[in-house]
Amino acid sequence: MYEFLEVIKSIGWNDLLDIFLVSIIVYYLLKFLLGTRGWQILIGILSLLIVWSIAKILNLTTLAWIFDNIWAVGFFLIVVIFQPELRRALAKIGEGGPFSSFFLSKKKTIDDVIRATTFLAERKIGALIVFERNISLENYTEGCVKLDADVNLELIISIFIPQTPLHDGAIIIKDQKIFSARCFLPLTINPYIDKNIGTRHRAAIGISEETDAVAVVVSEERGEISVAVGGNLYRNLDSLALRNILSEHLGLNKKGILSKIQKKGKKK
Repeated sequence: MYEFLEVIKSIGWNDLLDIFLVSIIVYYLLKFLLGTRGWQILIGILSLLIVWSIAKILNLTTLAWIFDNIWAVGFFLIVVIFQPELRRALAKIGEGGPFSSFFLSKKKTIDDVIRATTFLAERKIGALIVFERNISLENYTEGCVKLDADVNLELIISIFIPQTPLHDGAIIIKDQKIFSARCFLPLTINPYIDKNIGTRHRAAIGISEETDAVAVVVSEERGEISVAVGGNLYRNLDSLALRNILSEHLGLNKKGILSKIQKKGKKK
């Protein structure tokens, strides 16, 4: 116990930083390899390490000698075996590193939602898309169809095409994934909103009143795109105005854009 306490006391801030950085590198390495051919190769290498350890413990001289010579050229073997994965990793670092992937993913999500809503609005196909932010929407997903699918243009359009099983209700986007579809949300009871808006718009306002979610609505009657934020409904938005609102409230742009958007959209 005394020796253990001495080791703990000898750990400095540079040791903690060293451990932290190595942990990050190992985490992103495993995340990068997961689901690829490189992951299967890594499992194979770990299996060989286990066999090598057993050979050492049981004093299997010939087998241990074979593995000792393999590890002598192990670095070059890794470079050859993992050549495609290493090239992709270096290319990703050149594009901005693993820390930029979150922002690129969020930008792609916004782009796909804008393209999908524009497509649906032109054809007067109703839609309701809700972005979860800090407040969880788990309470509103009971009875929904769980998808946990990547956000993409084709999937969003397919969900809201009339007469399909999922077209009624809303989809909820969480962590850049379509978490649930066919979700039915609480309707606003605000007596001062426009009496002419339909159920989708009332549901969008309702969820934005009860949570900090951002809801995008496409009107089936008018082919109009609207956004509900904080209990307010911004109507008749073009793609640029929609992008500005989503970018601001989903963390891609600086604050203060909504004041400009309000001049184009009608605040109800």
